[in-house]
Amino acid sequence: MGWESEIDELGRRRIAAHGMGGPEKLTRQRDQGKLNVRERLAALVDPGSFHEVGELAGFARYDDSGEMTGFQPANFLFGNATIDGRPVVATADDFTVRGGAADASLHRKLIAAEQLASEYRLPLIRMIEGTGGGGSVRTLESAGYTYIPEIPGWELMTANLSQVPVVALGLGPVAGLGAGRMVMAHYSLLVDGLAQMFVAGPPVVAAAGEHRTKEELGGAAIHAANGAVDDRVASEAEAYARTRWFLSYLPSSVEELPARAVNRDPADRAEEWLIDAVPRDPRRLYPVRPIVEAVVDKGSWFEIGREWGTGVVTGLSRLAGWPVAIVASNPEALGGLWTAATARKVERMVDLADTFHLPIIQLVDNPGFLIGRRAEEEATIRWGSRALAAIYQSSVPWACVVMRKAYGMAGSGHAPADRYRWRMAWPSGDWGSLPIAGGLEAAYRADLEAAEDPAAKLAEIKARLEQVRSPFRTAEKFGVEAIIDPRSTRAELCRFANMAQRALKPGAKGRGLRP
Repeated sequence: MGWESEIDELGRRRIAAHGMGGPEKLTRQRDQGKLNVRERLAALVDPGSFHEVGELAGFARYDDSGEMTGFQPANFLFGNATIDGRPVVATADDFTVRGGAADASLHRKLIAAEQLASEYRLPLIRMIEGTGGGGSVRTLESAGYTYIPEIPGWELMTANLSQVPVVALGLGPVAGLGAGRMVMAHYSLLVDGLAQMFVAGPPVVAAAGEHRTKEELGGAAIHAANGAVDDRVASEAEAYARTRWFLSYLPSSVEELPARAVNRDPADRAEEWLIDAVPRDPRRLYPVRPIVEAVVDKGSWFEIGREWGTGVVTGLSRLAGWPVAIVASNPEALGGLWTAATARKVERMVDLADTFHLPIIQLVDNPGFLIGRRAEEEATIRWGSRALAAIYQSSVPWACVVMRKAYGMAGSGHAPADRYRWRMAWPSGDWGSLPIAGGLEAAYRADLEAAEDPAAKLAEIKARLEQVRSPFRTAEKFGVEAIIDPRSTRAELCRFANMAQRALKPGAKGRGLRP
């Protein structure tokens, strides 16, 4: 007698597991414009590559004879797969089973997924929809007891931020622990209109006296603007495309270096318009994104966090095929001043680059920290100092191009000052501890008060100082390593990217990445 009956039982259990929450719940999911959990996994990874782990895990019911009479699959699925041929760990919440609540999951599966990513050095993708927390209040009655909260596996999620790339996709309502899992990632996004994120959802908030719809409480636009997530996208398909694109710049773990891609964009490509990119009038603003795209490999610019911390533009790109991180001042947002949010965005990008061994390129037009009451209320000096600390703690190679302003403490964050300076400036460079216009009257008060014609004296002083502030004067004293033609910026940066590979070292940093 063989094992045919057990193989038949295996088949029945697999069919039950693949039934997810049942036809009614699956129809509801589809009617809301959302893929089901297995369709999502198939859409994300290479065709046919997903190998599920724990396929049979769930909650079975049995009759008195021990025969299974019903089965509810666990609502957390994971397995190994490939994306563009590279192994990854893919996980997904099943909202059709108890709304993604943890009392329909098995914490051991979530822990196992994090362990697999960590021990086998694989990128980890979380597709999140649901609460993922302690379940509903009804759970307490069925369990017969309550408990002091704890989060199984949180230490693994924390450790993985310093070991492997982690991506989190909000694909529906995400609350509680689900929201925590969202932000414990290197790159996170919400799908506009489908996904919302909250510490607690509308029913719980209503009990506290605040009545909001899901979109009003935690829509994608809210969190893309406050930095709780990095981006929002228009569709699930775009979410999966951006996930694949983001991972293409990073190594599979910190034990490897980022891979070079095939590049057909000549390093000496020069955009003629760059010579006029920065206006002569220092009060005129200009867009920085076209400058970024002009100097990096064509088609390689991947912006991250477009809607928050708008004083800088950040993202990943390639130079001569090599992956790099980009931090670029954005004069169109408060002239490029660093607000508290801007400083946090800089810190986050620097930490990401340093963790995964990406050389950092900074395009600088930084007039300093925001000043005034708003700056003090937002604790700008604390967040700005954290950004500077991240810059100085980083160990990857830096190159900076000073396009125009570099003033004060924030301006000093153009690169770590204690290491070799791969630093260059355009002829439009303008720097110092503070702008001349801002301190001139105070510095020369006695001269102006003694002058017969204070206005003429002020004009004379300004003319003298205009000569002193020339970037060529700074270059004479080796205060900047090079003044370059803006049109040669790409060639200079490609040269840097090639040289930077000699200074990169695989391995974990001594300091873990902060979410």
